[in-house]
Amino acid sequence: MPKEFSRGRRVADHIQRELAVLIQQEVKDPRVGMVTINEVKVSRDLAYADVYFTSIAGELDADRNRQVQEALNKAGGFLRSQLAKSLSTRTTPRLRFHYDETVEHGVRMDKVISEARARDAQLPADEENSEDKGE
Repeated sequence: MPKEFSRGRRVADHIQRELAVLIQQEVKDPRVGMVTINEVKVSRDLAYADVYFTSIAGELDADRNRQVQEALNKAGGFLRSQLAKSLSTRTTPRLRFHYDETVEHGVRMDKVISEARARDAQLPADEENSEDKGE
């Protein structure tokens, strides 16, 4: 019977919660701004933690996303030392920050679907029926 909630997943969830607070309250770099931690994936040996984030200005500016990622990676050592205080593991994972594009991708897909529905709604009824019958 597989474990329902592995140790790695528990550590990742703890890191996600702690980083959300630490970034908001402790990171003073103005490039960071408003950041949301979407997901944390921890390696099996707990050596690395890949942290996926989004920012408010995210979908507007790719250069801004890169700057936020650089700022977070620069603050990674400080964040790791703060995490070590609350983690009950022998080692604290090294943090690697990545901009999460899934939200933007979802917005683009929603837009494409909405446009397709709008085009379908504009089709005359007889064309719609002939397409349904395969004529």
